[in-house]
Amino acid sequence: MSLRENPIGIYEKAIPNAFSWEDKLWIAKTAGFDFLEISIDESDDRLSRLDWTKEEREQLRQAMHHIGLPIKSMCLSGHRRFPFGSHDALVRQTAYEMMDKAITFAKDLGIENIQLAGYDVYYEQSDEGTIERFVEGLKYAASRAARSQLQLTIEIMDTPLCGTIS
Repeated sequence: MSLRENPIGIYEKAIPNAFSWEDKLWIAKTAGFDFLEISIDESDDRLSRLDWTKEEREQLRQAMHHIGLPIKSMCLSGHRRFPFGSHDALVRQTAYEMMDKAITFAKDLGIENIQLAGYDVYYEQSDEGTIERFVEGLKYAASRAARSQLQLTIEIMDTPLCGTIS
């Protein structure tokens, strides 16, 4: 346990992906961090984590227990590829399914916070409709997360919609 008043974590991508989960956790702990933040980005490899079996999730839980370092937060930037605000209904459906899977994944691993990317859309043109659908997606996500006692945060992005903390 850290002597700091506020725990400090490290983002998974700060550690080379060539390392196993146990090694990543050990590296983070040895470097003095209190937790690791897992990445569920838009790549197929990282998105597929949301479909891990119970056994795969249990292996990661065991690694966390063995090393003594939890994964406390998730950076869910997969919505960059599959945004709530998309003009395409199938993309939006995927966004909602991803959110549900992320919440289940977080509960299974003891993750307390899911950080969402503040994009209404990224690969499409933003407009009033994309922003409206994004807000509806956030309401859905907040409702689902609250039922699971998870915290949601929004990452400031490089767009006017969420480009500053205000």
